[in-house]
Amino acid sequence: MIGDRGLLLTLLILTSPALILGCGGDRPNSNARALGTLVIRANGEDFVRQGFTSKDGWAISFDHVYVSLADLVAAQTTPPFQAETEDRWRATAEVKVAGPTVVDLATGDASAEPVVVAEVEAPAGQFNALAWAMPPAPSGPSQGTVLWLQGTATNQGTTLPFTLRLSEPLAFTCGDFIGDERKGILAPGKVADLEATFHFDHLFGDGGAAPEEEINTGALGFGPLAALAQNGAINLTSADLKSRLSAADHQRWLSLLPSLGHVGEGHCREVQLTR
Repeated sequence: MIGDRGLLLTLLILTSPALILGCGGDRPNSNARALGTLVIRANGEDFVRQGFTSKDGWAISFDHVYVSLADLVAAQTTPPFQAETEDRWRATAEVKVAGPTVVDLATGDASAEPVVVAEVEAPAGQFNALAWAMPPAPSGPSQGTVLWLQGTATNQGTTLPFTLRLSEPLAFTCGDFIGDERKGILAPGKVADLEATFHFDHLFGDGGAAPEEEINTGALGFGPLAALAQNGAINLTSADLKSRLSAADHQRWLSLLPSLGHVGEGHCREVQLTR
């Protein structure tokens, strides 16, 4: 589960390319910028908290969605970072969170708030970029996995408990949060949220959307996984998916994993790390 206030946090405040204030245990000097508290959250959205129906009619509910996170960096960038077209951002301020840590996106009830990953003192301003890596969890219930999906899927009278233990490392670099509310705008002495968002409908599709919509034409669906059930349950690792899915379905699955990471509806630059 997530580290609490004892989680090691390293704060870097960059006021110019040549000056670093507040590095390590140093306290900002009198010229440092005013500070507030930045809360970084992870959100599986209603797809995780409330469940959803895949493009091929499987009603999916989640008991646990463990996500391994590391090397979180939130930044104020000038000009605003465009993740889909730029490789690097130009930061005027950054905060970094040491890790790795593991969160369960399914924690709480259907109306639960996104999970807090870390709270860190940060310079006031607009944090309009966020990056994180997803390495295998070093410990805990999902040790050795990047993503652990556990729940139940039902379709036409068939109910299958499922556990998917995925080990493909990923990394995401994202621009500004896009959603109904602005995030990352931190006033002096105040609190602001940033959010790493995960879109699991990209894997399974969305039964509430038209079949011809991109979310469904690109998704694998749940049926190919259900076909691999044994003794009334699905229990699969990344290695199992590679050996038991068809070559085409496995390639589609791998191509979908890097599309999980977002900032609200804002897109990220998805990077598949060495496996």
